[in-house]
Amino acid sequence: MSQHRVAVVQAGSTLFDTKATLARMEALCEEAARSGVELAVFPEAYVGGYPKGLDFGARVGSRSAAGRDDFLRYWRSAIEVPGPECAAISSFAARMKAHLVTGAIERDGGTLYCTVLFFGPDGALLGKHRKLMPTASERLIWGQGDGSTIPVLDTPLGRMGAAICWENYMPALRQAMYARGIELWCAPTVDERDIWQASMRHIAYEGRAFVLSACQYMTRADAPEDYDCIQGDDPSTVLIRGGSVIVGPLGEVLAGPVYGAEAVIAADIHLDDTIRGKFDLDPTGHYARPDVFGLVVDETPRSAVTFARQVGIEDDDDEFGGEQARPEP
Repeated sequence: MSQHRVAVVQAGSTLFDTKATLARMEALCEEAARSGVELAVFPEAYVGGYPKGLDFGARVGSRSAAGRDDFLRYWRSAIEVPGPECAAISSFAARMKAHLVTGAIERDGGTLYCTVLFFGPDGALLGKHRKLMPTASERLIWGQGDGSTIPVLDTPLGRMGAAICWENYMPALRQAMYARGIELWCAPTVDERDIWQASMRHIAYEGRAFVLSACQYMTRADAPEDYDCIQGDDPSTVLIRGGSVIVGPLGEVLAGPVYGAEAVIAADIHLDDTIRGKFDLDPTGHYARPDVFGLVVDETPRSAVTFARQVGIEDDDDEFGGEQARPEP
């Protein structure tokens, strides 16, 4: 069956309170389930939070003690993948009996990553994508992902992947995902600008895919009282105004955009429309020119330190009575 009901969830985090954010997420998943959705997409950095307006005490050549405390608080709000918070999100997907895609701040040692997590309707963690290029001041607080986490997952709903916020402006990433036959393009974001709508329509039209963009709606009241953001302290101040939208493969808006409120925005989609669209434009098929242009995607996992043991040689005991590893030459 090519028809499916999908949704984008427009909501903000309870900043620096991941337990409260997960409680909000659970309620929103229940609301989406009542609409009969088979896929729900949450915004960028939903679990763990997007600390809009903070500078983390960073200036060229210096960092403040207060800024380091802000980072510590943010690090504590992040989640490990897998981990107990992942297990909670898994249970939401299982109760929905639907696919669930969400932005999260992933903690890996002392580094944070802006990540998207994919869950199946049985609650299984199907994969993750780490943002390749944090934007501007995001580079102070997030690391860069590598080519090993750019999945396009084959699901009963269609081939599904994600590009986070301004990753959507990376032409090479888009081309790589088009080449994998993406049909459901998830675009978790916090970009509330009007031009974002044009970008989502362009990507849907260029890739002949359904684009599901979920943006946060967040006010100053969603942050703690001691949240020293540049926008001020009025609880009613809107920090992120939304703009979540669902777009079809010919660039037509199917649902949204919605601004200024929390919302679950749903639409019925027909997967066959992706093939109808490729009749006259397949960007990595008949409309490509591989004789002129080429793209190589390095999917190698990158790690600062690799521990290796030479195969076929017994390790000698070191002077302390333990084994001494012999790295491969």
